[in-house]
Amino acid sequence: MTVAPAVPNASVPASIADQRSWYRRNRLQVAPWLFLAPALIFFLIYVIIPIFQSIWISFYAWDGLGEKQWLGLGNYVELADDDRFYTSLYNNILWLVLYMLAVPAGLFIALFLNQTVPGMRLYKSLFFFPFVISQVVVGLIFSWFYNPNFGIVAEIWGFFGASPPSILGDEDLVTYGIIFAGLWPQIAYCMILYLTGLNNVSPDQIEAGRLDNAKGWKMLWYVVLPQLWPATFLAIVVTVIGALRSFDMIAIMTQGGPYGSSNVLSYFMFEQALSEYGFRMGYGSAIATVLFMIMLIFISFFLWKMWRDERRA
Repeated sequence: MTVAPAVPNASVPASIADQRSWYRRNRLQVAPWLFLAPALIFFLIYVIIPIFQSIWISFYAWDGLGEKQWLGLGNYVELADDDRFYTSLYNNILWLVLYMLAVPAGLFIALFLNQTVPGMRLYKSLFFFPFVISQVVVGLIFSWFYNPNFGIVAEIWGFFGASPPSILGDEDLVTYGIIFAGLWPQIAYCMILYLTGLNNVSPDQIEAGRLDNAKGWKMLWYVVLPQLWPATFLAIVVTVIGALRSFDMIAIMTQGGPYGSSNVLSYFMFEQALSEYGFRMGYGSAIATVLFMIMLIFISFFLWKMWRDERRA
């Protein structure tokens, strides 16, 4: 008995067959986008769209509930004449400069912890500890440390017979005190990044450096650091973002005081838009837009530098 060859189902449209064949041909390229789609949708809804909404609101006078009143660049003109804005901007620059100390400090701590000696796991745990603490808790701890009545600073000054300073109450010292508190967990974060990077350092290149008589600083500068560039790049970017968006420590330790001397742009924005001082959503959005542009310039520069270095490689 002869079996007739199967006849293709004529009821299936040719367009559907073409679509199926296209998916089969491109499923390896399509699959990653299917997995990324939910995250991209959430990123668009909760990050990208609010950025443009904030920029749009910055052109209005709005209390968050009533009607919006078009001001154009009025909020930005007022911002340019506001001394509190320049104080906040100066403090942000100070945060940015001093916060960068976390990168080399994290590197040297990671180099120290990357040794095989007894008890090293305990040391790693102690250095890792600040990273898992909330910024709020860090702010409270250092507020107690700085307390001129019972804090550690008061005890040290009292040991030498001196009158302890009120660090959080002094307009000249308060910003430095908050930055020092913020450096504690930031150094721990940079240390973790460098410890991860050190695990990927090529032992062959280390051995080749030793054969070329590279030791100490030469080994670190010419052999180790070039291989740690990805970790360094990430540490710098995260540190810059952390310095520019510093809010938690100030909100817990000083609320911008004394007399606004410890304000930064992020807390100044909150103070103008959401606190009891005004509910000025348009003015707060203008501050947020300026802060966003500053961060965008820094991050764009680092991304361009990384892209250029990769092209040269």
